[in-house]
Amino acid sequence: MYLFSKLESFKKDIHIAFIGCGKFVTMFLAQLNNLKNIKVNIIVDLDIPKAKDNCLKSGLSKSIINDIHFSNSINDILDNKSIDIVIEATGNAKAGILNAKQIILNKKNIIMVNVEADVVAGKYLSDLAFANDVVYSMAYGDQPALILEQIEWALLNGFEVICAGKGNKYHKNFEDSTPETVWQHYGIKAKDALSSGMNPKMFNSFLTGDKSSIEMAAVANSSHLKVPDTGLNYPCINTNQIAKQLIPMESGGLLEKNRQLEVITSIDENKKEIDNHLRWGVFLVFKGKNNYVKNCFSDYGMIVDDTEEYTALWRPYHYIGLELAQSIYSIALNKQATGFTKSYKADVAAIAKVNLYPGDILDGEGGYKVKGKLVNSLISHKKNILPLGLSDNIKDNKLIKLEGTAKTIYANNEVLYIKSFRKESDFDAGVANMEIIGASDKFKSLIGTKCKQSVRYFKDTIFAF
Repeated sequence: MYLFSKLESFKKDIHIAFIGCGKFVTMFLAQLNNLKNIKVNIIVDLDIPKAKDNCLKSGLSKSIINDIHFSNSINDILDNKSIDIVIEATGNAKAGILNAKQIILNKKNIIMVNVEADVVAGKYLSDLAFANDVVYSMAYGDQPALILEQIEWALLNGFEVICAGKGNKYHKNFEDSTPETVWQHYGIKAKDALSSGMNPKMFNSFLTGDKSSIEMAAVANSSHLKVPDTGLNYPCINTNQIAKQLIPMESGGLLEKNRQLEVITSIDENKKEIDNHLRWGVFLVFKGKNNYVKNCFSDYGMIVDDTEEYTALWRPYHYIGLELAQSIYSIALNKQATGFTKSYKADVAAIAKVNLYPGDILDGEGGYKVKGKLVNSLISHKKNILPLGLSDNIKDNKLIKLEGTAKTIYANNEVLYIKSFRKESDFDAGVANMEIIGASDKFKSLIGTKCKQSVRYFKDTIFAF
C-alpha cells in the first residue's frame, strides 16, 4: 500500500529479468514506458525472434529493445550480478520449478507468474527463498494475489473470512474442450486470437476449469482457507447474490464449510451470460463478530444476506500483466511478497478427458488428453495422484497404479457398485482387480466378490503413479 508515495523518493534503478515472454509479460512491457526506475536487463526465451516481436508489439522503442539482452539460457541471468528480481513466466511447471530453484540459490528475488509450478512445489520454493533471504512472490495482476490481498485486508481489520474466490466463464460441457475447439467457445476467430498472441492451450485451460483449479489451489496453499470436499462447484451467481449464497448451508447458503474457496460462473445452464456477473474479477465474503458491526453493514448500504450477518466485496476485473509492477515495487521498496505459499493443503489431480491407451502421451493443462480437478492434498498424497502440472508430455505407461469406482444400473433397475484397482505387476498384462463393494437388494449376496478384468484408461479416470 502507498508504494507510489514511497517510490517518489526512491533513487535506485530496479533491474529485472524475464524467463518467458508470452502474453503476460508483453502486457507488462506495454506499461514499461510509464514506470519509474524499472530497467529490463535480460529476457530469456526459447524463441528469441518471437520474444523480440512481442516487445515491438508492446510499444517499446527499438532503442529500448536493443538495450535488452535476449538469450535462450537462464545462465545469463544467474551470471548477471546486477539483477534484483527475476520474473518466471514460462507456464511450464517442470521448467519453472528448476528455474526458480536456481534463481533462489543464486540469491535473487523471484516473482512466480508460473502458478502451475507454484502449486506443485510452492511450499518447497517458498521455504528455500526464506532460507536464502530472498523474496518468493506471487504475481500481482493474476487472480490468486488479488484474492489474497482481499483476505489479508479482512483479517487485518478483524473480520471473519467466510469464502473467497474468483469468477470465470464455466459450463460443464466446456470441460472436454480442446485447443482445437477453444475459440468457438470464446466467440473469437482463430486467426484473430493468433494475431493477438493468445495461446490456444493456455486459454483452453481457463475454459475447462484447469486454470481455476490451479489458481484456487494456489490460494488455499497461501491462506487459511480450504478447498471444497468435492472440488469446485461453479455456482451461477451474480455480484448481488455473493453475500447471500456463498455462506454456510446452515445459514441458508451453498458452502459445505466455513472458510472455503469457490469459483462462480458468469453463464447459466443454457450458456447465456447473466447480468452483473463477475467473469473477470475476484470476491470475498466476510462477517462481523458482533451486533454493532452487523448493524454497520446495513447502516452503510452494504449488500448483506437475510440475517444481515454476512457481506461481500469484489473487484470486477484483474489486469493481468498490466499491474505486475505492484509486485516489483513491493519487493524492491519493502522486500515484501504480494502473496506466497505457506503450506501444502491443495493439489490439482490429472483426470482423463478421453479414452486413453498404452503408449498415449498426456499433454497437460488445457490440452486434449487430461483435465484438472482441485483436491485436498491429503487425498493427493494418500493415493499418489499425478498433479496436472506434471502431466505434460508423459506416456500413460508411466502411470502404473489405477483406482476407480463405477456404478452399473441394469435393465431391471438393480445396481452394482464396483471398485477397480491395478498394481504395477498387472500393468503389462492390461488387467485390473475388481471387487463388488455395494449392491441393491437382489445383488447384495455378491458384495465382496472379486475378479480380474481387462482394462484401459477411460475418460474421467484419476491417474495415480
